[in-house]
Amino acid sequence: MSKNSILFKVIILGLFIGVIALVQGSGEESPSYFDVPKLNSTCPPGFKLNEQNECISQNLYKQYTTGNDPGVGGLKTALPEVRDGFSPQEIDLGRYLFFDPALSGNGTISCATCHDPNKGFSDGLPTSKGMDDYSLNRAAPTLWNVAYLKSFFWDGRANTLEEQMEGPLFAEEEMANTPENLINTLNSIDNYKFLFAEAYPDRNKKDSISLNEIYRSIVAFQSSLISLNSKYDQYAHGYHKALNQKEIEGLNIFRSFVARCAECHTPPLFTNQQIAVLGAPEPNNLPFDPGAEIPFKDKTLRGGFKVPSLRNIEKTAPYMHSGMFPTLRETVQFYTDGRGHAVPENEDLILHWHIWEPNLTDYELDRLVDFLKTLTDESFIPKIPDVVPSGLTTMNSK
Repeated sequence: MSKNSILFKVIILGLFIGVIALVQGSGEESPSYFDVPKLNSTCPPGFKLNEQNECISQNLYKQYTTGNDPGVGGLKTALPEVRDGFSPQEIDLGRYLFFDPALSGNGTISCATCHDPNKGFSDGLPTSKGMDDYSLNRAAPTLWNVAYLKSFFWDGRANTLEEQMEGPLFAEEEMANTPENLINTLNSIDNYKFLFAEAYPDRNKKDSISLNEIYRSIVAFQSSLISLNSKYDQYAHGYHKALNQKEIEGLNIFRSFVARCAECHTPPLFTNQQIAVLGAPEPNNLPFDPGAEIPFKDKTLRGGFKVPSLRNIEKTAPYMHSGMFPTLRETVQFYTDGRGHAVPENEDLILHWHIWEPNLTDYELDRLVDFLKTLTDESFIPKIPDVVPSGLTTMNSK
């Protein structure tokens, strides 16, 4: 090798070392970047992409035209207006955010900590745990079909998914973040700057990620969690072999005037979205929960909670706002044991008028449970990311 060649390599090596030293000496960190794929440009299953790059929900209830309202659904059921119209990129960005612990104050928990897809988008606990394993007072509700709901939380205190989101994100005992820290964190992650620019291409690419964009992306993902293709739905749309004889018996009990389950758990969402005072018991370690009385400042709602959807109810044990009942069988037993039988002695609650004493037999209760299990449909369950843009540990990488 010639002396000139050796000299040239020494110079190049020296320049390289000098650049590294300059960067390290300046105190600047190298860009945070992990190998996260580009955002999906196709809609999740159950959605159709229109010409405006919007994902529009498609399901069995939109197959037919009824009366003067085309596309509403052939069964003329009380399926509310759905919140859809998000782009595939917004939905996919929201998926990353949902599973990313970077959204919490110390980077240890994510939205999926309490809303695990493998546990019916709940967490399998009687009451959820927040920051530093703090025990909360209520169970985590499922997120399936939240795109159709008009109020949120067990006490119905939020009217939009955006309002609901601010609760756990910024509660000290839950995700313990602040709006300022959340914005600063995501804007410090190169991956998120690239992905937000991809999801929102019309904005100035130099603009910082905003709270509204964060909220909208997560709402887009949550609104894609649709579950309307269970065995029950197939049966209701004319495929009678979808249910066996015991399940059909359970359906008939469910909608009978004796059990009256369907009066509050109205198909096809299996909730009427109202507040109901049931007199449900609290576990021994929890004080009486006043429920909707507090946000609505209404004493008639003391001990009242939102009627939950029964969709995928098989996957979300334990049950009630306090996780009082470990099984569905114990839960349906509560309803047949008599009006007000579990109300604490010092409480004078105004129980919902649908709560009475159906006096169902053990056989009938067993058939009810058989039917409730036909409401399971996880065919559109989303994929949990193996890697999130922050590079933090997720439930798939633990």
